[in-house]
Amino acid sequence: MCRLVFVDARAYNSTNINIRKSMPSRTNSNDVARLAGVSRSTVSRVFTDGAYASAETSERVMKAADQLGYCPNAIARSLSMNRTSLIGVIVGELDNPFYADILQVIGVKLQQRRLASLLFVANPSAMDTLIPQVLSYRVDGVIISGATLSSKMALRCQSAGIPVVLVNRYTDSDLISSVVGDNVDGAGQVARLFAERGYRRIGFMAGLPEASSSRDREHGFRIKLADFGLSVSAREVGSFTLEGGARAARAMLCRPDRPEAVFCANDMMATATIDIARTEFNLRIPEDLAVAGYDNSSLAGMLAYQLTSVDQNTTLMAEAALENLLQPSLGAKPPAQVVRIPSKLVERASTTLLAAN
Repeated sequence: MCRLVFVDARAYNSTNINIRKSMPSRTNSNDVARLAGVSRSTVSRVFTDGAYASAETSERVMKAADQLGYCPNAIARSLSMNRTSLIGVIVGELDNPFYADILQVIGVKLQQRRLASLLFVANPSAMDTLIPQVLSYRVDGVIISGATLSSKMALRCQSAGIPVVLVNRYTDSDLISSVVGDNVDGAGQVARLFAERGYRRIGFMAGLPEASSSRDREHGFRIKLADFGLSVSAREVGSFTLEGGARAARAMLCRPDRPEAVFCANDMMATATIDIARTEFNLRIPEDLAVAGYDNSSLAGMLAYQLTSVDQNTTLMAEAALENLLQPSLGAKPPAQVVRIPSKLVERASTTLLAAN
């Protein structure tokens, strides 16, 4: 049985006021200066990177700050310096472990530089409202990570005077810098593996037509297969998702000449392919079907999959993105560029040598 409780709004508001009055006020730099016996500007210098203060003075100020529990107000400092020290990070595919991995690396790298990340999760249907929101925070730069995000957002930020760098995709514009893995070479390594393992009926599962990563991976895969006198015998589109990968796998494995090996343009589609092959077609991995993916995400190393996959080196990608983004603040703005990070094939149990006939 529910019991209704009625609260007197006047009494509630009065209680809240009393609570707020009883809360201690925050310690500020004046308090630290008084306790340390120095000026407020001296306290500011102690807490400013690169500013000079003697070792003795710094020790007194830090001791006073520790005693009072004082921390500098980063927002107030940013107003005086006309910089927020905030980097907007826009992502659109957090269900993909690769983007979660690179987001973590970017966050750590920013913290090491005493910068803070402001995360925005992009919804393609609400892109026009997200752009003004990003700009309203006066961020010092923007990192856009997502294979399917529109380049319109990057161009809007760039035209507003905010440095922008794309991660894991590039555009045809020569105004926007990008950091990507070497998708052509990475996919070529998979093609070489399949050829050297003796596979002849080979399938490719694409991501999205508008994604530069998918196009480059397919191109690299096909040209390297051609070097071995091979070609793609089956192609489906899996849209970079688990659901799309499952649909594409069904279509591919229903063929009378189904592939002996399938290369998927990301790990999500590859793991979906393995699941469908095992549960709906009773195929053994890799004895009946070899599967390789791309990204070497946390999915690839799971015992259930042991997926051969191409590692993009998220650490180097994040470092290169930040170097490109923050470089303009150090001097003249560099020209836009596409930085390609070397990729490396990581072999696991989802691919193996075919038995001799």
